[in-house]
Amino acid sequence: MQRTRNPMIATLLNLRGNGRASVYTEPMWGLSMMLVLPYASVFMLALGVRDTQIGLLATISMLSQVVFGLLSGVITDKLGRRRTTAIFDIIAWAIPCLVWAFAQNFWWFLIASVINGAWQVTQNSWDCLLVEDVDRAEIPKVYSLVKVAGDFSALFAPIAALLVSNLGLELAVRILYLNAFVIMALKIWLLYRFTTETATGVVRMEQTRGVSIWKSLWEYRTVLGLIIRSKGTIFSLAIAALVGAVTLVNATFWQVVINQRLGVPDALLPFFPMARSLLSVLFFFTLIPLLTHGRQLRAPTLIGFLVYLAGQLLLVAIPGADGGASFSTYLLLGLCLVLDAFGAGILFMLSESLVALHVDRHERSRVMAIQRTAVMLVTAPFGWISGWLSGMDRRLPFLLTAVLLVIGVVAAARFWVTTHEEPHAVEV
Repeated sequence: MQRTRNPMIATLLNLRGNGRASVYTEPMWGLSMMLVLPYASVFMLALGVRDTQIGLLATISMLSQVVFGLLSGVITDKLGRRRTTAIFDIIAWAIPCLVWAFAQNFWWFLIASVINGAWQVTQNSWDCLLVEDVDRAEIPKVYSLVKVAGDFSALFAPIAALLVSNLGLELAVRILYLNAFVIMALKIWLLYRFTTETATGVVRMEQTRGVSIWKSLWEYRTVLGLIIRSKGTIFSLAIAALVGAVTLVNATFWQVVINQRLGVPDALLPFFPMARSLLSVLFFFTLIPLLTHGRQLRAPTLIGFLVYLAGQLLLVAIPGADGGASFSTYLLLGLCLVLDAFGAGILFMLSESLVALHVDRHERSRVMAIQRTAVMLVTAPFGWISGWLSGMDRRLPFLLTAVLLVIGVVAAARFWVTTHEEPHAVEV
């Protein structure tokens, strides 16, 4: 009797071309940005940046992403998916890593945040590079693999912890940012070397040849009509905005609250995202495929929102520590990680998949540019709001995310929209 292969493993082994190159290079985040991200907010605090300023930086970064996101579709069509990804990965990641490595105060972080906003251009082009030549039914699995690849990156977290414990927070983080510059440069080269322009990309490059960027932007009005007329697209935008806002708050203040309120020492900070990521990988190869293997994605979306909500409420409920974190604190944080790993993991995959499944495939880059811009405009204020709340009480940002997740539950329960009709479409 032939043994049934795990669908995630089957997709991973069967990937070819751009899909394979995009997924296979993702773990390089583990030796670059993922080493330093757990320390980003704490590093800013160490250099005298206040909670409210950290929240403001998150909002400014998001507004920068709005501008670049609006331009992303035009740039992606004009330069092509492959070339755009390479150029704007350098701008958005390599250059800011150097600025962060030598940062001295708030203004350095401000400059890096504005430049880093260019990652929205490469996010659009990279998404197109990833899925345009992939079978439509495989898209949810491909995004799951992307999440898994990023989560495996956390295996390298002990490197950061070792540096911090031996060199101190500030010097260690500066070294980690320089390391991220080198590894990201290598990742950019490998992705460019082993990809080709997509079929849709070749067509769009030819269609936009000789057309100015301003004229292309003006033509967005017709693309906007496609979005407005699609209930599915509007719904997927709402889900993506809610998930994006919760992700922004957690990425900015989760490490701060466990360090400053719950007493977790600096050297242990990277082990928490590592544990969360490894748990997420486990879920992606076990429970999540069982929930999402069918054609109906409404139930797993609801489950994702509810589980993530439980994790956020538990984090708020953990008693503060006067001295160092106690055994019970670590135990409860471990349960938070389990809930967050499942909830955030499945919601990331589903929100990205819903956007990709509802998009008009012939106008993918421009539609996704407008979608991402809309999501970022809605999400942007939550950086400043959560910073303001954290300045009063470091639990408040997570009460805010709990409210957003409740809204997500209501939206998925009451307003679910299946995908637009296409031949061989996947029901969602």
